[in-house]
Amino acid sequence: MSRLVMKFGGTSVADLERIRNVAARVKAEVEAGHHVAVVVSAMAGVTNQLVAWCRDACLLHDAREYDTVVATGEQVTVGLLALTLQDMGVPARSWLGWQLPIRTSSVHGSARIRSIETEGILKRFEMDGTVAVVAGFQGVADDGRITTLGRGGSDTSAVALAAALEAERCDIYTDVDGVYTTDPRIVPAARKIDKIAYEEMLELASQGAKVLQTRSVELAYVHKVRVQVRSSFSDAPGTLVCDEDEIVEQEVVSGIAYSKDEAKVTLTNVADVPGVAARIFGPLGDAAINVDMIVQNVSEDGERTDMTFTVPKSELERALNVVEKARDSIGFERIIKDTNVAKVSVIGIGMRSHTGVAKTMFETLAAKGINIQVISTSEIKISVLIAAEYTELAVRALHTAYGLDAA
Repeated sequence: MSRLVMKFGGTSVADLERIRNVAARVKAEVEAGHHVAVVVSAMAGVTNQLVAWCRDACLLHDAREYDTVVATGEQVTVGLLALTLQDMGVPARSWLGWQLPIRTSSVHGSARIRSIETEGILKRFEMDGTVAVVAGFQGVADDGRITTLGRGGSDTSAVALAAALEAERCDIYTDVDGVYTTDPRIVPAARKIDKIAYEEMLELASQGAKVLQTRSVELAYVHKVRVQVRSSFSDAPGTLVCDEDEIVEQEVVSGIAYSKDEAKVTLTNVADVPGVAARIFGPLGDAAINVDMIVQNVSEDGERTDMTFTVPKSELERALNVVEKARDSIGFERIIKDTNVAKVSVIGIGMRSHTGVAKTMFETLAAKGINIQVISTSEIKISVLIAAEYTELAVRALHTAYGLDAA
């Protein structure tokens, strides 16, 4: 029998009625002849409450105890779903991260999965087809302590489990019915994408699209796990994330992503000498601060220049502190910060073989009077940094310019 992993997020298991809806979907897949493993998140709002309690109890809390607390949300959900499936006549058993076990690194709060032991699940599959109901978002470190994978980590749990089980597919059920060409709340004419390549989905996720967690797409790409994004609340076909060889006709541009979670930092009057970039970005990397866009202004005299880069807003104060501590070795004059910025990205694997994509982007933004502050590119992506108040205008204009609007 083929194996299938199904993942349900917090809104899908928000109450008992929705858990029964999830159980009915799982039962249908069992009756269709699949061996099924289900990965679930905590009920909607529960993790936020647990995080708030940790902060209220101790602002500078111990990360190990934080993981102990926030991992409990999924424990409730797996138990309730297993009970509901049993009530429907479907054999089911719950598994917590430490019970499989899902072995992770010991970086509490943002651990990475190293391996998943699936012998127990496979034995149950062969014995009586027992559905494995697995707690997402959590694992266990080498010292036996509970770890968590960071927000959105249940997607990563599901894809990793699908890879370990060599599943036919991993279905991610959410409150949307697939991946769209852009945010439908901004562009009502956005179209649902039937199939999208791993690389495109990875870029969309990393550039601000919220449908799938970035690390889960990375895992799917590496292990070639076919991922289908579907709605928990309808039977509409979803979006398949797969190898580009499965896509017959590739769009030049597949989607427009945006992120308002950006902050721009400029260091003025930096020495224009070899090694200065290492002295800036080395300490930031050591502090695990993700630097995204980087631009160095042209130095007229060949001696001093300005260096601009972006970091997540949530990391801005830490980044400023790290750079300030390295002031003597860097040798800058002052720091200028700007949180009133947004990143807008045009993404598509068709860009590899088509020219003029950048030209269209720049001309479209210019026609709307939108100034570009920073530009970065990759083989299948062009990103620009603009003033935050122009985000929606830019997304709508670009969506139309690339012919992505629904007919």
